[in-house]
Amino acid sequence: MNQHGGAAPQSTAPVSVPDADAGVAPQSGLRRSLENRHIVMIALGGIIGAGLFVGSGAVINRTGPAAVLSYALSGVLMILVIRAIGEMAVARPSSGSVANFSRDGLGNWAGFSVGWLYWYFWVVVAAIEAVAGAGILSNYLPGVPAWLLCLGLVLVLTAINLLSVKAYGEAEFWFASIKVIAIIFFICVTGLFLLGLVGKPESPGLTNLFSHGGMFPYGVVAALVGSVTVLFSMGGAEIATIAAAESKKPVEYAAKATKQVMARVFVFYVLSILLIVAAVPWDTPFTGESIRSPFAVVLEHIGIPGMSVVMEAIVLTAVLSSLNSCLYITSRMLFALAEKGDAPKSLVKINSRGVPVRAILAGTSMGYAAVVANYFFPEQVFIFLINSSGAIQLIYYIILVGAEIRLRRRLEATDPGALRMKMWCFPYLSWFSIAWMVVVLGLMAVIEETRSQLLLSLIAFGVILLAYRARAARGTQPAIGPNTGA
Repeated sequence: MNQHGGAAPQSTAPVSVPDADAGVAPQSGLRRSLENRHIVMIALGGIIGAGLFVGSGAVINRTGPAAVLSYALSGVLMILVIRAIGEMAVARPSSGSVANFSRDGLGNWAGFSVGWLYWYFWVVVAAIEAVAGAGILSNYLPGVPAWLLCLGLVLVLTAINLLSVKAYGEAEFWFASIKVIAIIFFICVTGLFLLGLVGKPESPGLTNLFSHGGMFPYGVVAALVGSVTVLFSMGGAEIATIAAAESKKPVEYAAKATKQVMARVFVFYVLSILLIVAAVPWDTPFTGESIRSPFAVVLEHIGIPGMSVVMEAIVLTAVLSSLNSCLYITSRMLFALAEKGDAPKSLVKINSRGVPVRAILAGTSMGYAAVVANYFFPEQVFIFLINSSGAIQLIYYIILVGAEIRLRRRLEATDPGALRMKMWCFPYLSWFSIAWMVVVLGLMAVIEETRSQLLLSLIAFGVILLAYRARAARGTQPAIGPNTGA
């Protein structure tokens, strides 16, 4: 390994895949103890969160029944991105995969940039989820300060991650299972209601899709704008490619998780939204003085009592699931960066259980920062955290798909056998995905409410590129230029 993160020489020899049955990953020392059920649920847990259970209500109120189109458009884009990342994950399974894919495809600048962008994005998400979880718990524990609840959540889930990767996988399996069961229950009950088989009120059939202003009450543009907002709630499925490196069969499990997630994006998101806008009028107030889960609103309308409390518990589970994954992702990303010399080498150290303790503790830093901020600025911290992460996800997705194009061409020439799962219609759909995401960034610049998010994200990206140049200037690592990933 180049201690200064320099570009490794490109070999024409076939890429070797680590022994899938080995108990310990030979290069990193991380233990391979995750089962296929863990990887699949980690992937599903990555795309099912409070953004679907709660945030979907705001999208529906702003776009009407056309929210189905917003979710479908974003779903198609995410499926293309997941497929591209999955192709690389199957060909080159590794911990901290997204940073390593970018480095392999485009060079050191891309690995450095995606690694730190990815870390920054998910530590911000961790802070958001900790604050959101504390907000839910404060409804039941009014005498406990929100900052203390926030601290408690971070400490508990940090402890789970410190136990072992299997402890993380097991916790995420059950967290994600609850979310999946809840959505399946919702789909079944609401579907039966629309068919007139269950429920107290008379079934509206599909009339709500065309009443109250029609399918596009705010126009087609509103649906396109809504897809920008929706896109950020769908990210996270690539977590499975990171976790797959710590599984017993990284290549096989990464491929399975990728394929299953692609299908379930439409089932869990698009079908759920379609059922919501069909079951109740789209202008039902989901936001206002209090935010109501559209899932709970629909089930209460059907006549199932107590759903507000049940859905709040499910949303809390979704928050804990996301926080659990955030702590895992940030630690593995720091670990991968440290392996390449782009983060302090001390973070590579693991304990006897194969757990990168120092990387996990460093990865929780923003969680504790959120605790402090929540204590001094309880109202402003949540909005700032959301705005500061803004378009970062799109930026690193663009780099990742670009890396997939370069890496795919190289593997076709040097090791075609590694391409066990391929991107469809290569390279056209890969370039189409990049163009689509660039258009979304352009829309964010035009839309007033997302302009500040784009600006803050571009500033963060600029700072990371400057840090890379400074890093390259101090060591032997070449700066951005030809053959280094420009």
